[in-house]
Amino acid sequence: MTVRVVVDPVTRIEGHLRIEAMLNDSGHVGDAMSSGTMWRGLEVILQGRDPRDAWAFCERICGVCTTVHALASVRCVENALGITVPKNAEIIRNIMFLTQMVQDHVIHFYHLHALDWVDIVSALKADPVATAALAQKVSPSAEKASPGYFRDIATTLKKYVDSGQLGLFDNAYWGHPAYKLPPEANLMAVAHYLEALKWQKEIIKIHTVFGGKNPHPNYLVGGMASAINLQGDSAINIERLNMVKDLITQAKQIVDTLYIPDLLAVASFYPEWTQIGGGLGNYLAYGDIPQHGISDVSSFKFPRGAILNKNLAEVLPVDPADAGQVQEEITHSWYEYSGGKTALHPWEGETSPKYTGPKPPYTQLDENAKYSWLKTPRWKGNAMEVGPLARVLIGFASGHGDFKEVVTAALGALKIPAAALFSTLGRTAARGLETQLAVQWLKDEFDNLIANLKAGDSTTADTSKWEPSTWPAEAKGYGFTEAPRGALCHWIHIKDAKIANYQIVVPSTWNASPKDAKGQHGAYESALLGTPMADPKRPLEILRTIHSFDPCLACASHVIGKDGRKLSEFLIRV
Repeated sequence: MTVRVVVDPVTRIEGHLRIEAMLNDSGHVGDAMSSGTMWRGLEVILQGRDPRDAWAFCERICGVCTTVHALASVRCVENALGITVPKNAEIIRNIMFLTQMVQDHVIHFYHLHALDWVDIVSALKADPVATAALAQKVSPSAEKASPGYFRDIATTLKKYVDSGQLGLFDNAYWGHPAYKLPPEANLMAVAHYLEALKWQKEIIKIHTVFGGKNPHPNYLVGGMASAINLQGDSAINIERLNMVKDLITQAKQIVDTLYIPDLLAVASFYPEWTQIGGGLGNYLAYGDIPQHGISDVSSFKFPRGAILNKNLAEVLPVDPADAGQVQEEITHSWYEYSGGKTALHPWEGETSPKYTGPKPPYTQLDENAKYSWLKTPRWKGNAMEVGPLARVLIGFASGHGDFKEVVTAALGALKIPAAALFSTLGRTAARGLETQLAVQWLKDEFDNLIANLKAGDSTTADTSKWEPSTWPAEAKGYGFTEAPRGALCHWIHIKDAKIANYQIVVPSTWNASPKDAKGQHGAYESALLGTPMADPKRPLEILRTIHSFDPCLACASHVIGKDGRKLSEFLIRV
């Protein structure tokens, strides 16, 4: 008899995601549904507004990927209007992007995903002396690895457990048979969880230097609103740049001495998860970190391309402007298109909600009907996975030296073949590997900025096309980036200096999409197929695979009134 496991909401993510998994007689997932349970109406809100303001609205889709929507949005408008940003603006955008990626990936590993592998309560059984020895073995250069340090961590953790309120460690399946780490490894992970929690608030100060604040730093169509005067007091000066340099150094230390060693240590205890959660085998990346302008795709540090059927021998070309490549379906989504259409390229896209699902609260959704507020994007008709695994595989398959170096080193350390990357654990590992690259590239981009400033160039914006009087009567453009969670693109249609249409296809729309008209599952759904479950009432295995994608449903399904009014207000007392 089929057992239906419902996880709603999936926690430790941004936004509202519901997963329904149908177990077969052997206790494995035979079918799965991914449902975004809130509607995102940003496209409706933007209609009729000034294109130069779009980034400020788009950036507030989410408070996690706090900068990537602004970047995609300004690039979108610049592409439509034919604006080329100055070199300093390009470098600063790269710095902002890489800062976000490093912070986001470290947070994901320790605070959103590690608890799927680390049994917090088991850490209370750990010997602090043995834990210190393990920590020194895992990362000999780590600063904190004494028995006294781990003893203090254990004492703090015991207070949480004894109180009956685990606080930030609440809501998990402690003691689940799928946990395999020894107590000492669990205690080490708890300590590093807390260290990363303190550090993550520091690195985003880079955003406050170049963007004025975080979350939601400032951007500008035509460049960056980042005045630079090395000897001044009210602009970005040498003192602030030195602070940025120090923050990058700290970030590299966190990645090299905590994140990567912990990732490899945890992964070594779960070799079976290199055979679980592979999913589609199709991967897509738009690419980013331009070195010679956004139009020179060949110069990107993150290369652009697509891989089908796990074929690493061929990276296919990708063009977001090609209507024959990217389309969004609504066969199983709560939307309607005019004229009975079921698939549209985003430049022609429509965002017309039409809910036909059951009245909440409901027990289950109907997999044969519409069941999600997420649309179903497809690339040349194929369901695609986007995100760190896609980027790492495309970089590796493209022959980029940086990618080949980190991938080869990780596979060697874990003694696993390259095929192991097609898995839940491979997805988790890929995020760490690209963090290694991102933190080094962050340092490189900072050095590029300093070199450019020393050469006498302090220009950060081109405002020659700022006034609408310089624009064509009608224009279309697109702007892309690689958000921490994957390929992100905005498409705009400008008419009479106003936004006539605006469409956003975000990473979690690609990954969390429902089935299409051909019955092809989205990446989440596909990755769950075949997953073994020890206890349907404690679906830890489902969370492992879903969390490996780092879902962010706020971007994919976001609610706000059309006129900008608040829909609800909550008073929190502490």
